Amino acid sequence: MIFTVAVDGPAAAGKGTISRAVAAEFGFAHLDTGLLYRAVGVVSEARAADPAQVARSLTPEDLARDDLRSLAAGDAASRVAVIPAVRAALVDFQRNFARRAGGAVLDGRDIGTVICPEAEVKLFVTASAEARAHRRWLEVGGDAAQVLAEVRARDERDMNRAEAPLRPAADAVLLDTTDLSVAEAVARAAALIRARLPR
Repeated sequence: MIFTVAVDGPAAAGKGTISRAVAAEFGFAHLDTGLLYRAVGVVSEARAADPAQVARSLTPEDLARDDLRSLAAGDAASRVAVIPAVRAALVDFQRNFARRAGGAVLDGRDIGTVICPEAEVKLFVTASAEARAHRRWLEVGGDAAQVLAEVRARDERDMNRAEAPLRPAADAVLLDTTDLSVAEAVARAAALIRARLPR
């Protein structure tokens, strides 16, 4: 069975948590596409290398780095994600993963609009900037006001980039997690997927 679930949304909305949970529930493969961009950003900065060249030659070791969940890595990802050559280098990998046998869940910022416009299920997971900043602050600590400013700056970059801006696909289902528990958000996403699975 080929069945693709595209999950998009801004930073710290819960799309990764939801994607991992529903992938596990349905036995689908999962790809955090943001991790690809984080790895390109971090590795290209660490090596002072061309981000497009890094994108074309990512290794499993690059994707296994323990610093890819940091705020700095998120900022680095946002900076390289605006480079068309980086995006082009990663598109085929993502599309091939999405159409693998057995089903796949991909989460990112342009999955339903650019990478997998034919996905059987499209979710746009969002939450207020304040809720997302608080979640990120719980993860990384630091100054709460600074974390909120960084979340808003990241949103601005992601939504206004020329190449594949962050926006919901026209046929995506909106899932606002501002006031939902993780269990509630996962249950809603799972119900939507279950309703669209082939009988």
